[in-house]
Amino acid sequence: MSTTLTTDRPATTRHPATTYRLSTKGIVRSEWHKLWTLRSTWITLITASILVIAVGITMGSTYDGDDADIDTVVFTLFGTQLSQICLAVLGILVTAGEYSTGMIRSSLAAVPRRLPVLWSKAGVFTAVAFAVTLATNVVTFLVAQIWLSDTDKALSLTDSGVFGALTTSAASITLLSLIALGLGALLRSVPGAIGAFVGSVLILPEVMTMLPFSAVDTAVKYFPAQAASSLGSVTRVENTIAPGMAVFTLTLWAAAIMAAATVLLKRRDV
Repeated sequence: MSTTLTTDRPATTRHPATTYRLSTKGIVRSEWHKLWTLRSTWITLITASILVIAVGITMGSTYDGDDADIDTVVFTLFGTQLSQICLAVLGILVTAGEYSTGMIRSSLAAVPRRLPVLWSKAGVFTAVAFAVTLATNVVTFLVAQIWLSDTDKALSLTDSGVFGALTTSAASITLLSLIALGLGALLRSVPGAIGAFVGSVLILPEVMTMLPFSAVDTAVKYFPAQAASSLGSVTRVENTIAPGMAVFTLTLWAAAIMAAATVLLKRRDV
């Protein structure tokens, strides 16, 4: 007599293959974490803010009436000329920095379409740069008014045009820094992009104004740094384009550089 033994084996549960789908939100979140985990981000942003506030305090505490013809907001935000360099360098590090470390290979491997990486970097950087710059501008203005409140430069944040000037100042610095970010993506070299930004954006227009041609003087007004100089002031700055046109011009410059970086990113090997 034979006995047949039947062994019941637990059924094997088959899990369907997990599908990972890239989303714009996920890519943006990744770039956000990537930006804030870099020590250079904290150092650069803190340095930029300290420079603006320190110069603003110095200008306010030493004011003796000699610069009465200078717009109050421009007077208190002289330090933005220094912070602009800091933020431009940070913008370059956001893009070209990944090429120098090789991290860009991992980023593009995770996002094969490539373009969302660049645009997410630009979006995150723009939001951070504008928020930090605007907050710094407001703090600097209010602190400087501690010393200027009894002078001819006394102004309140609620006075007509003041907050708008602080905002457009932040916008101009952000857009110039976005141009630097685009140059970093184009050149894929931190030193090269810094040199290109300083040479083409800051130095070249000044050299061109030395040429004895009125058409050149008119054209130079639409260069990035010169367009930015018409912003951040309560009163209209002489020999500059209108503030609205200046914002539009800076936006076009930034868009053109980013568009060029987009095309090359799509066509280049990593």
